[in-house]
Amino acid sequence: MPTDRLNALVSDEARAELLACCASGRWADAVVAGRPYADLEALRAASARALADLDWADVEEALAAHPRIGDRVRGGDRESGWSRREQSGVDDDLRDALAEGNRAYEERFGHVFLICASGLSGAAMLDALRARLGNDERAERAVVRGELAKIVDLRLAKLVGEI
Repeated sequence: MPTDRLNALVSDEARAELLACCASGRWADAVVAGRPYADLEALRAASARALADLDWADVEEALAAHPRIGDRVRGGDRESGWSRREQSGVDDDLRDALAEGNRAYEERFGHVFLICASGLSGAAMLDALRARLGNDERAERAVVRGELAKIVDLRLAKLVGEI
């Protein structure tokens, strides 16, 4: 069972592994405290509950660990590798437009534009970025929470397959 290895880690090690999935310390602490998990679905359910309990400052903590869409992610750690693969749909010819969109988004909302990039083309991400610039803060926060949840679900599946 893939979750057996996560369940067997000491708390500090499990927390460190989980932080690669979501950089909110409060989320990681809640997920660690809920162990053991029978399977990936139980882990994902606990994650969803923990994400729902996060206040906006906790979400911002998680956002701070995400690179901008279109940036060339450096680093050899697990999270950097995941980000590179997740953003593989970004073509070089879109990087300038994404950089411009990222600047506008960050000026408007005060945090990085977050989208679950897996399987999306760079053009689709740019279209979503531009569309979301029209959201008010409340609507955008709801979208960000949904995108974060999708990313975390994908990364949890990767994590239990790797540790």
